[in-house]
Amino acid sequence: MRFREFIVKPEELDLQEGDSFDIELDNIVLETGILEILEDGVLVEMDAVGMSYLSNFQLDEAEYQGRNVPLGKPMKGDVKKSKVYVKGPSGRVVKVNFGDKKMKIKKSNPKRRKSFRARHNCANPGPRWKARYWSCRAW
Repeated sequence: MRFREFIVKPEELDLQEGDSFDIELDNIVLETGILEILEDGVLVEMDAVGMSYLSNFQLDEAEYQGRNVPLGKPMKGDVKKSKVYVKGPSGRVVKVNFGDKKMKIKKSNPKRRKSFRARHNCANPGPRWKARYWSCRAW
């Protein structure tokens, strides 16, 4: 299996095709081999275990409209009650606004919680870049 990941600029290190090196992410070391050196990074090869780990690995922050923002961490909103920055379907960072500023969440009431989750189909909340996903997660 192959995974395309831009790790370092080739000029920064003396890299050549066929070299192997380790990537350390969250105290896990992934062994990789360089398949090809590209203009803006390197194309690496990795085993199925490394692929599955990298597919679940999320970046802590990314750039949105010229500033660094945390990914996947709901926070107090500016337009709506809450907002969160996530990677959208095209791979770009998007801001998801959700919640009504005028309403209080009363999830401690079992009847209200059950009604909300049924009304919003929280059993199948949809993708992370939709407001329903994050509203259901809050309830």
